[in-house]
Amino acid sequence: MPKLDSDLLIVLNDVARHMRTYSDHVARKRGMTRAQWIILSRLERQPNLSQSELSALAEVSPITTARLIDRLEAQGLVERCSDPDDRRIWRLRLTPAAEPVLAEIKQFRAKLYGVMTEGIDPAELDAMASGLLQMKENVSRQRRTAAAAVELENA
Repeated sequence: MPKLDSDLLIVLNDVARHMRTYSDHVARKRGMTRAQWIILSRLERQPNLSQSELSALAEVSPITTARLIDRLEAQGLVERCSDPDDRRIWRLRLTPAAEPVLAEIKQFRAKLYGVMTEGIDPAELDAMASGLLQMKENVSRQRRTAAAAVELENA
């Protein structure tokens, strides 16, 4: 068993926590939340998501997503548009007012990346990214397998 200060699971958790805490602080200074930034960034990459699709991707409850969208809509950054095929579904779109906020988010991400990767060789970063992507896939596969097993038990 590795020492606590070099245990990969603990280090991963610590890095993620530091990223979240720092991001929360910077977003708050700009009058927003990290969760709102995540939604704006997600909608930039995947426009026209429904609220339920966004909830699933963000792994938050639909009511939490609805409240976040309410606030972003009140700020004029997001608009809800009816789905042409299903009137019950709202599609989410960024407004032009979101562009300067997205530019700030991109600047912050570049700064954070620079801070986090300072002193790390690019080849090591590539290896780390590859390893982390494989870990993500491994855990995702395990979660899907466990969920399927639960469904079978309940059937």
